[in-house]
Amino acid sequence: MRPSFRTSVVAAAALMTVTGLLASPAAAAPARTIVVAPTGAKNADDQGPGSAGRPLATLEEAQRRARAAAAEGRHDVTVELLGGTYRLSEPLRFGAADSGRNGHVVTWKARRGAKPVLSGARPVTGWTPGEDGVYKAQVGSGADSRQLYVDGALAQRARIDVPRDAITLTATGFTLDDPGLAHLADLPDQQRIELQAKLSFTNRFAPVQSISGTTVTMQQPAWDNNTYGYDTIQSPLRTPTFSLLNSRAFLDEPGEWYLDRRTGTLSYKPLAGQDLSRARVELPRLERLLEIGGTYDEPARNLRFEGLTFTGTTWLQPGTSEGYANQQTGVFIAGVQEHRPDDAFTSCDFGCKGFEGSRNNWSQTPAAVQVSAAENIAFTGDTFVNLGSVGLGIGNDANAHATGVGLGAHGVTVKDSTFTASAGGGIVVGGVRPDAHHPSDPRMVNKDIRISGNRIYSTAREYLDQDGIFASYVTRLTIEHNEVADLPYTGIGIGFGWGANDPGGSPEYINRGLYDFQPIYDTPTTSTEVRVVGNHVRDVVHTMFDAGCIYTLSAMPRSHIEQNYCEKSGQLGVYFDEGSRYMSADKNVFVGTAAQWAHANNQNGNHTGDITLTGNYTTNPAITGLVDGERGNTVRGNTTVTADDLPAEAEKIIDQAGPHGKTR
Repeated sequence: MRPSFRTSVVAAAALMTVTGLLASPAAAAPARTIVVAPTGAKNADDQGPGSAGRPLATLEEAQRRARAAAAEGRHDVTVELLGGTYRLSEPLRFGAADSGRNGHVVTWKARRGAKPVLSGARPVTGWTPGEDGVYKAQVGSGADSRQLYVDGALAQRARIDVPRDAITLTATGFTLDDPGLAHLADLPDQQRIELQAKLSFTNRFAPVQSISGTTVTMQQPAWDNNTYGYDTIQSPLRTPTFSLLNSRAFLDEPGEWYLDRRTGTLSYKPLAGQDLSRARVELPRLERLLEIGGTYDEPARNLRFEGLTFTGTTWLQPGTSEGYANQQTGVFIAGVQEHRPDDAFTSCDFGCKGFEGSRNNWSQTPAAVQVSAAENIAFTGDTFVNLGSVGLGIGNDANAHATGVGLGAHGVTVKDSTFTASAGGGIVVGGVRPDAHHPSDPRMVNKDIRISGNRIYSTAREYLDQDGIFASYVTRLTIEHNEVADLPYTGIGIGFGWGANDPGGSPEYINRGLYDFQPIYDTPTTSTEVRVVGNHVRDVVHTMFDAGCIYTLSAMPRSHIEQNYCEKSGQLGVYFDEGSRYMSADKNVFVGTAAQWAHANNQNGNHTGDITLTGNYTTNPAITGLVDGERGNTVRGNTTVTADDLPAEAEKIIDQAGPHGKTR
């Protein structure tokens, strides 16, 4: 019997309800939009409707309302920010309560045509002239910052250079051998003074404890940790550059500044042509802006941040008794080291067994914007500028997250955003401690991360050891079509651990004694399926050393470095460092690398190998550590070219590299 029209409609409706084609009244609820304006904006009122005509006056109220709307689980929620500067008194924290529910998304975004700025800084005004062309302003006693930005440029803390032969390093500090430095003993606020040491791949900071006569005693444990391990202050891997920072007495060059915490007096010597009555001067106060993360049981979910500018943070730890005992790529030693021998200044200046015992407790530089224990998070078209540390940290160890929960970043996308002019690197993905590479809870794994179409340039201005993009242990990571440029160290770094945490361990670290402090793992790390594709990396490694356009460490099965354009590296093109395995580098173009276009560190018994290099183009034919048929390597079909006569395929790779590549 043919069904009646009414019967057919009822049956169809039932089917569509089951399959989701017919939305329920709850699912069909319209999206909720909340509009907020910066402090002092016209018609802004936290008691009002939060509409475009009558926006909310604070981000806190906007967040409260967004949470309530998201909790209904019936619609997407959008918080639109009108243009202007939102000066935060504390970081914004987004946890499980802020999440989109039932497949819905909560978006914080710029209203069409607006340019909202989230800042942790305060403007500095009321400058008065003083002696020697130095101007002063009051910023309030107790304020502290390691950064000052003048018209968007990072100003230099007051400093003097110290020739290496002007001092003698000791286990507790150093002695002053140059009579021209005798005045240091008379300086006030000696504990604010720091020694900066630019070495090979480390850039170290240690504060002074006291100066008496010609003896400079340094604060602990900063000094012990900075004179422990490799590329140390007393045994660097290349000629060091030493400076003393942060005394009013050092303020003698235009563009330098000093902050007296006790009196709240900020001193600055303007550059030629700078008018401080018109200049935009920003003194960062906060160390973080956004803290995105919940717990492994209740992560933050379904959050978007679009068209926002993040700016105006500092990072104070390097100026404390911890200093910045940098090991590589923003990773540092902190705290008293349990296995450090009493004679470590001499016995551990180039590694020792005790130093190996420190590795599993190394710390990471925290970011201004942090994401951990989170799922389905996206940043699109945002700007990270004038920040005091890393711009964006994704799934770092717990010590680098203010929520106290690290790792566990799933499905995070960073797209079409800009990272520039900050003290630290651009983006850091993953942790370095044991739970990062062999997690005790599977929910800790960082996975499905995509970094695409971003511009990371002219950053890492103070912490010179940091990369434009650095990723340690990640499962399914894609770094594609980014522009990474003008950096002191590596452009894109992937991997960590020097092969020591890979299955079977590393003979090099057996010899060093590392495995007296950790197991030899028989399972792979979480680092696999990493793709570095179509990026344009240029003008890198112009200050530090032992680096390249693209740098790798340890085994990364099923990983590929393809169709990247490396231009003007101060050292290497692609650098396969210790333990790099199971990856390929195909159809890349290397123009103007100062040293080898490809180099593999396969010394001292480490397992570097199983690398495929095919179809690459290079203007520098030098290659070391990679021989076809040896150590499982395949090295074939690579072509030496000249920069002014590139083959058509090389030109195509160059044309498609970076954010505007034709493949996007």
